[in-house]
Order: sequence, then C-alpha cells, then structure tokens
Amino acid sequence: MGEGENCIFPMEDALEMFFMFDRAGEILYANAAARSKLGYDELKNQHISTLFPNIFRRTEDGFESAFPFGDGTGHLVIYRRNLTCFPVEARIKENAGCPGTYICMANDILEREHLGREISQVREEAQQASRLKAEFVANVTHELRTPVNGILGNVRELLDNVTDARTVKTLQLVERCCGDMNRIINNILDFSKLDAGKFILEPRRFHFRSMLDYVKAQHISRITEKGLDFFMTVSPQVPEYIIGDELRIVQILNNLLSNALKFTTVGEIAVQVLRTAQVEEKAELFFIVSDTGIGIGEEDMDKLFQSFSQVDASISRKYGGTGLGLSICRQLVELMGGRIETESRKGKGSNFSFSIWVEAEEETVPKAHDDVKAVFIQMAAHEENAGQEAEGVREYGTPENREALKRRLSRLVLSVEMENWEKAEMFMETIRQLTEGAPPDVRRQILRLKMAVQKENYDKVMDEYQKLCMCDADLFS
Repeated sequence: MGEGENCIFPMEDALEMFFMFDRAGEILYANAAARSKLGYDELKNQHISTLFPNIFRRTEDGFESAFPFGDGTGHLVIYRRNLTCFPVEARIKENAGCPGTYICMANDILEREHLGREISQVREEAQQASRLKAEFVANVTHELRTPVNGILGNVRELLDNVTDARTVKTLQLVERCCGDMNRIINNILDFSKLDAGKFILEPRRFHFRSMLDYVKAQHISRITEKGLDFFMTVSPQVPEYIIGDELRIVQILNNLLSNALKFTTVGEIAVQVLRTAQVEEKAELFFIVSDTGIGIGEEDMDKLFQSFSQVDASISRKYGGTGLGLSICRQLVELMGGRIETESRKGKGSNFSFSIWVEAEEETVPKAHDDVKAVFIQMAAHEENAGQEAEGVREYGTPENREALKRRLSRLVLSVEMENWEKAEMFMETIRQLTEGAPPDVRRQILRLKMAVQKENYDKVMDEYQKLCMCDADLFS
C-alpha cells in the first residue's frame, strides 16, 4: 500500500470530483465521479499535471503550482482522457488527516457557465427587443398623429362654415374624439421616452401663478358644468417666478384634475399649492389635488401608479383611459426630485399629493413651517366639511341630496331645451348616481328618463320628467 492509501476518505459516492495525490504529484485516489467525468477506468498513479496542465508542472521532486492551496476556491480547467477540457470550481489543500498528501475537490461548472451565457444572450435579446419596441411605438404614434391632425384641421374648417345644428354637433364630437386621440398618442410617446430613459426635462423661468390660472381655465368650465365646486389656493410663500419644466408641471396637474373630474359626480375638486422647504436657490413645492369622488379601496392602492393598470377592469369600461396617466405622473415627479402619494377611502374621495424641486430666489416671506401648518389646518377643516357635505348629498332624501337633485334636474331640463344633449347626458348620469338609494319606482323612472335623453327625444324626455316628479312630488317639485 503506497503513501497515504490508508488515509482515503469514503468519498466514492460523492457527486463532486475528489482526488488525493502525494508530494510527487501522483494520484493516490479518485472517486467514481472523477473517473466517470474524465473518462478513465482508473486514475491511480496518474500525475496531477495530466488533469490540470495549466496550473501544475511536473518536476524532478514532484510538482510546482501557482494555485493557492487552502480553503479558497478557484476556477480551473480540467482535462479529460481524450484531451478535451471543461471548467471546474476547485479547492486544493493539504490533507491534515494524512500528512504528506493533498486533496482536491472539484465541481463541474460547464452547465452553469453555459446557462450563464444563455441568460446573457436572452438578456441582450430582451434589451434589443425592448429598444425595437420603443422605436416602433415612437414611429407608429408619430405616424398616427399626422392623420389625426389632418382630420382635426378639416373638422375645424367645416365648423366655421356649417350652420346645421345636427351637423355641428357631429363635427364637435369628431373634434373631441381627435383631441382624445392626441392625448392618448402624447401619453404613449411620453411613456415610451420615459421607459427608454430618453426623457429630458426643459426647465425655464416662468410666472407660477399664471401657469395655475392657465390650468384652472382649462378645467373650470367642465367641472362647474358637472355641478361641482372648484377651489384653487396658493400659499403666499410660493415664489412668483420659478425655474422648472412648466409644460410637465401642467401635464401632471391636468392629469390629476382630469381623473378627479372623471370619478367625481357630487361635491368638489380642490387644488392647494404651498412651499415646504427652501435650500439656497432650490425650493420644494407641494401640490394637493383632492376630490369627493368614488375613492379607492386600500387593497387597490398599489395598482394606481403601475403602467397599463386600472384599479378595476370595470373602471376602463365605464370611464375609459389607458392606465398610463398616473404612471407618467409618477415618473415625471421623480425626474423633478419629488414623489407622489395618495390617500383615499372608497366612496369618500381621494387626495393626490406630489412634491417637486424647482429653482427659486429666496424671498422675504413667512417661515415655511408656519405657513405649512396654517395651510394644512385650513385644508383639514375644509376637507372635513366637504366630505360631510358630499356624504349627505349621496344619501337619498336628505336636505343636501334634495337640493343637489333639484339643481341637476333644472340644469338637465335647460340642456334639453337648448338641445345640448351631451351636457344633458352628463347631468343625467349625476342624477342617476344621486338616486341610487331611492325607492324602486323612482330608480325605474330615472332609467326611463335616461333612455329618453340618450335617444335625444325632447317630447319623451319631458314626459318622463313629469312622471318622475309624480313619483316623489316633494322631492322633485
């Protein structure tokens, strides 16, 4: 029995390759895994440099090796009997249990490296596909914009020359659809740029309150036509002029206000702006857009800012939308150094808040924290009152509900008299929601009235309206 043979460990059935060799470099033992993977019937008496020619060199005394012996592992190349090779992860150290010998344990990592190369290839292909997708989306949306703008231009030209009321209404509907299509195209383009990391902010100096007046002018007509109250308050601490991307701030506010209008039928929509911090020339502006709409359940909050996601599948069917708006808002806010959050209760309304950092000159104004505290106290009281009023409006038969119904019904009749059927349908939907808790006969009559409005039949609308008033004379008189 040669040196060390009585020191062999029971490693025959181990999955990893196991070798024992002496100071001369001669292999004393190799387990079944080593013999099988390397194609040998027996490895005993082979020199270790035969298996690892890159790190072992045969000498007169035995072998030389630059490989660090010890508990550390290294990536080596091992050769089979047919002189082909494959990579292994190996550890070589002195055999403390049998002086004068060394042990080598090696794991075949050929499959792992192959999988790693495949994963790298798949990752590269996925990145290439993503780039191609982004380019395709950008090209298609640009191509879509041309015919949409062509339709829009021709429709506006026709509107200047057409006098027939029904034709005008049809053209206005086409004009509105083209506007909606352009907004969807812009959202897709913005999302594509943000997703590709190619979106660049374009800051410039502008008058902040003039920007808010512009935003207010865009929305106040549609909000008040729906019978909602609209408030916009700005803290005196907010600078008159700031340096930031005005277009993108407007885009965020427009998106949040459009959502608030879409999901609110009674109550109010409010915007508050205040300055919460100033560090040298940088100022943090804090915006709050609140509404008394349908609200969001806590379990659905995590879906809000996900791309192509709606809180509920029925939302997109009922209210429309691509599910991109809030995702774009989140990314724009983060590009401006801020964050966007929401607080909401189902059926009680929502508060969307976001902060951004802009450049602004230091001004002689009250301390930020004093102003913030005062604004928040005022907001809290206002929101509590608004929430209570909205809750009362939704409960059929309450004084608030009675007043809201009378106001909407009078506007409905006025819209029908003026043959503004689009507004009539809008008021009709609000009336339907205000009567959800009404007795069955009232709800049935509301549906009949709604069908008459949808058919744009003036005589039928007035007939169904009279029948509705007879259902609850006190309420609808």
